[in-house]
Amino acid sequence: MPARTFTFEVTRTSSAPPATLFRLETDGARWSEWAKPLIVVSRWDRWADPVGGVGAIRKVGAWPLLTREETVEYEPDRRHVYTLVEPAPVRDYRAEVLFEPHGTGTRLTWRGSFREKVPGSGPVVRAALAGAIRFLSAKLVKAAER
Repeated sequence: MPARTFTFEVTRTSSAPPATLFRLETDGARWSEWAKPLIVVSRWDRWADPVGGVGAIRKVGAWPLLTREETVEYEPDRRHVYTLVEPAPVRDYRAEVLFEPHGTGTRLTWRGSFREKVPGSGPVVRAALAGAIRFLSAKLVKAAER
């Protein structure tokens, strides 16, 4: 039986401009400044220029559960796409974060997809990932609006 694919999407609005949200979300070394208590450790495993650009790998989380995420697409102030670097609890995870002008602020859309690694685990993993992204997106908006 092939692994099932699952998706989720979180949308928020912010009074901050797209560039501010983009800069915070793509700078993996600074996540621990705004994403606590979920993210208490954040650093670069691999640097890219520009900061967080294609090929960059950020390492974020809370010890001992640190996630490595690699940037695969980078459109300044507009779009950031990243994947999980193995080992990961799922297969083929891909997240896209969109920063769209909305009035004088930004519409933030953070969506992800993955294939379950363990048959039957998809619904639980989707709920956990969507919950984490809901939390992180709220913290990101709050930090951007400061």
